[in-house]
Amino acid sequence: MLSIVFRKLRSWGRVMRGNQLMASLFILFVLMLFFTMTSSRFLTWDNMQNVTRSTSSVVIVGSAVTLVMIARGLDLSVGSLLAASGVLAASIASHGTNLWLSYLAAIALGALFGALNGTLVVGFKVTPIIATLGTLNIARGMAYLVTPSAILVGLPSNWSDLGTGSFFQIPYPVIIAVVIALFFGWLLGRTVFGRHVYAIGGNEETARLSGVNIRKVIFLLYLMSGLATGIAAVVLTSRLGSGDPNIGVGFEFQVIVAVILGGTSLAGGEGRIAGTIVGALIVGFLGNGLNLIGVEPFWQYVAQGVALIAAVILDRFTRRERSEASVRREVNSKDNFDKTEDPKSIGNSASHQGEIS
Repeated sequence: MLSIVFRKLRSWGRVMRGNQLMASLFILFVLMLFFTMTSSRFLTWDNMQNVTRSTSSVVIVGSAVTLVMIARGLDLSVGSLLAASGVLAASIASHGTNLWLSYLAAIALGALFGALNGTLVVGFKVTPIIATLGTLNIARGMAYLVTPSAILVGLPSNWSDLGTGSFFQIPYPVIIAVVIALFFGWLLGRTVFGRHVYAIGGNEETARLSGVNIRKVIFLLYLMSGLATGIAAVVLTSRLGSGDPNIGVGFEFQVIVAVILGGTSLAGGEGRIAGTIVGALIVGFLGNGLNLIGVEPFWQYVAQGVALIAAVILDRFTRRERSEASVRREVNSKDNFDKTEDPKSIGNSASHQGEIS
């Protein structure tokens, strides 16, 4: 009996290693089960709203960064750009400018930095980690230049409507995050552009020989990452009710953890938006649950670091399992081919036909 259970567990474990999305869902389930048992406040409607509202910014940016990482890119500037775009919008709104024009200015700044990242990577051949590390510091400096000594307050009375309002008890940030995630999911899974992204991540040289305009695709990926960050900045600063140049510190880490936890391979060529959403929820519920059970905030950084390492290890196991499964299929296919081409079987078949004739 125990041997049967053990075999079932091993089989289930192989399935989990071969499907990182399923593994991430299992982690999310275990996490929620643990915090439900340790805190009576965890599994409440108000707390679920709070977590999904705060996680929406990670989902918005993570959806775009998923495509960047599938194509073997990286965008480290999203945290600082979040602060710069949010502060810019708040600063413009505080001077009496129309609220929606302030929002558009934040999104435009995000697009500008996205285009800058794309130009550095594509035009000047700067490696993505160096290019976006440079723009990370530029954006953070701009945030402090806009408001060097204080958090911007005294914003219009309707400033927080977008970030704190809801539609039939569904927070607006969640609705925006779902719409953006659906768009990127469609773009990745249903369009030629999405196939080009996978092709570049799988083998850039093969994609180039197949006629894919790699420079254009990569530039657009960074542009969309910047746009998504601008939108997330609007949502986040609206929820906070102020323009704070200090927001977004470590945000890029949360996004990368969510994307990797969701099954996007560090080697490129693999990833799904649905997985990124699950990864973002894991990050969100982890921080929220630790707060509810009284764990010091600094330990959350430790937990996120452990989550990142675990996600990378899981990614390696997943890729190895898929590689081994592919080799087994090739071996089985070769064996079947050899059997059909066995000379003895061919000779026996020929002699049998001669006897018949």
